[in-house]
Amino acid sequence: MKLNWAERWVVNNPLRVVEQRIELRKLSRMRPLEPGFTALEIGCGRGAGAGLILDTFLPSLLYATDLDVAMLKKAGKYISSDKKEHIAFVAADGFRLPFRTGSLDAVFDFGVLHHIPDWQSALGEVARVLKTQGSFLFEELYPTLYQNFITKHILLHPKEDRFRSQDLRKGLEAAGLSLHRYGEWRGFGILGVALKL
Repeated sequence: MKLNWAERWVVNNPLRVVEQRIELRKLSRMRPLEPGFTALEIGCGRGAGAGLILDTFLPSLLYATDLDVAMLKKAGKYISSDKKEHIAFVAADGFRLPFRTGSLDAVFDFGVLHHIPDWQSALGEVARVLKTQGSFLFEELYPTLYQNFITKHILLHPKEDRFRSQDLRKGLEAAGLSLHRYGEWRGFGILGVALKL
């Protein structure tokens, strides 16, 4: 699902970059990765997260995907030329990833899964493209934040079949992903790492 104007503003402001930088540091402590791996970011937006992933984890190649081609164009302008040799921009939907089975070492998600109507299929795709023991590093929000009295009138999200903590855990398990380490803000969201079994 493409973002509306309000969500574009939320994810494209400087405070979001600071937040992502902090989250990536925490994720790198939860699951250190050896430099030189191949990774994917689902829903890269303007590319700020992709740049931070490159700085923090040092992958040899990062596929930055987004459903919105306009956002991919912004990402192409946002990413510095020295980083572009390690990044490939790909138009893709989170529940139909155009990558071979077992081809990636890591998948990153900065709050994109809750935007996907069929989030269970998206988790299945994450598991499919990951190598065995590959890492799914994610930040996700629960409906308390985006479907409350105020935000449900401003932000655009699917309304049916949304996940909370237990739903997400069951979805990860059903996809063949084991929650490895995480930090959870009860009722609001989670920052974690799941490994492909």
